[in-house]
Amino acid sequence: MTDAPVLLITGARKGIGRALVSHYLERGCRVVGCSRQPSDLQAEGYVHHCVDVTDETAVRKLMGEIRRLGGLSALINNAGVAAMNHALLTPLDAVRKILETNVVGTFLLCREAARLLRAAPHGRIVNFSTVAVPLNLEGEAAYAASKAAVETLTRVLARELAPLGITCNAVGPTPIATDLIRGVPKDKIDRLVASQPIPRMGRPEEVANVIDFFLRPESDFVTGQVIYLGGVS
Repeated sequence: MTDAPVLLITGARKGIGRALVSHYLERGCRVVGCSRQPSDLQAEGYVHHCVDVTDETAVRKLMGEIRRLGGLSALINNAGVAAMNHALLTPLDAVRKILETNVVGTFLLCREAARLLRAAPHGRIVNFSTVAVPLNLEGEAAYAASKAAVETLTRVLARELAPLGITCNAVGPTPIATDLIRGVPKDKIDRLVASQPIPRMGRPEEVANVIDFFLRPESDFVTGQVIYLGGVS
């Protein structure tokens, strides 16, 4: 187990993040998870840290802990917050929280993780976007804008980190039944799903499938890409 690759998954306490933790533990990886709150998941090969991804000091401390595990093979930037309100009804505090977590948090984790990933045989970063970006969905101005920024960040980092042997890609899920969308009215989710070429909700294992592709050693030549689910382009 000590020779197994180490993956860092943010937002690992619940939803897609937790599903990804289980997915990679089953594949023999060592997994470090983090979230703002403690996790009740206890498993061999898994360590959980309470970290706010926007806290630079806490993120650097987390990287120190990972270094002591022997290094890092991949970062999966799953942590994020969402809102679905008309722009005229969206409080500024909500916009700031979305941008801080989704953009600043993603940037900070990428920057600090890259310092460890450069020593990996196949360093990998996978960020999270959303189909709300290409679909230009009403009610998701702040959320979609934050994820559009993540996509640009992904493409720029792909160029900057390529000389270090690190690839940087992103996955854009469709709506998945997690806490992220629990507060969104069903009719809004139904309209979103109906706009997809494959009109159904997504599943965590479908997200994992895309991430598996990005993490493969054979994907060394794939970087700066965003793959959307549900047939969205």
